[in-house]
Amino acid sequence: MKILFTFPGQGTQRVGMLQELPQDSDIMARVRAVLGDEAEALDTIDALKHTRAVQLCLLIAGVACAQELELNGVVPDMVCGLSIGAFPAAVVAGALSFEDALRLVALRGDLMEQAYPQGYGLTAITGLQLSQVETLVEGSGTYIANINAEQQIVIAGRDEDMAKVAQRALKFGAQKAKQLAVSVPSHCELLAEPALKLQQAFADVTLTRPRCTYLSGSTARVAWQPEKIAEDLALNMSRTVRWRDAMIAANERDVRLAIEMPPGSVLTGLTRQAFREGEMVCAEQNSVALIKRLAERVKEAR
Repeated sequence: MKILFTFPGQGTQRVGMLQELPQDSDIMARVRAVLGDEAEALDTIDALKHTRAVQLCLLIAGVACAQELELNGVVPDMVCGLSIGAFPAAVVAGALSFEDALRLVALRGDLMEQAYPQGYGLTAITGLQLSQVETLVEGSGTYIANINAEQQIVIAGRDEDMAKVAQRALKFGAQKAKQLAVSVPSHCELLAEPALKLQQAFADVTLTRPRCTYLSGSTARVAWQPEKIAEDLALNMSRTVRWRDAMIAANERDVRLAIEMPPGSVLTGLTRQAFREGEMVCAEQNSVALIKRLAERVKEAR
């Protein structure tokens, strides 16, 4: 039986989220060493209007929480991140240094926002099957971005185009169609060019073989080779997220405890829909002591 750490993507961020980091963490000192004064205002209301700050906050929060759990004996056998969540996942797996991740994520956010500064984003459609959403987006100028669950599909594109698809989805029987707090059309061919620019930046970064299993949230496949992980990190902004498939793969690989890093609890709900057996827990809403007990139970059952 194995333990999985999951790391969320954009849309889960909130103002002041970095004020809730573990008290004894030195992570913000490391952030300041790389980003300078920018580190002081990353989680402010104005900063979080920008993709760069949002993604940096998610990286920092995910790594800080994972480190705290590891210090308390909760060590992952597998990691998996949704979109930007792949970067803290790679750091926690030991494949990518935190400092390099900060630089790459800052560039990633800049490239995405510069490509589409306004008027684009993501919309989640709940209550329809993938085949139904595929029919709705055909010829609409929008794209399938995330397959999060059997009946939660996210589309990407121009705001007005997504609004039209959302209206049709509701008439088609969808339970909900909501635009997300993401200002770029992630996980589709619209970001192919920025993804290639980010891939070029990886030429100056050295990755190493991970110490635990790295599961891609985009391909739902395991990657061990540093070059494969680098490719996954660089190109996932333009690849469809296949979270449901990734969580099914994790469960089939004997994962029986999935622990979601902050912020939020979105992945816990999505993972619950994909797992046939096992437990899911959100680190932000549960004590370290409880998570430690659950992890010890998993270890005892091995």
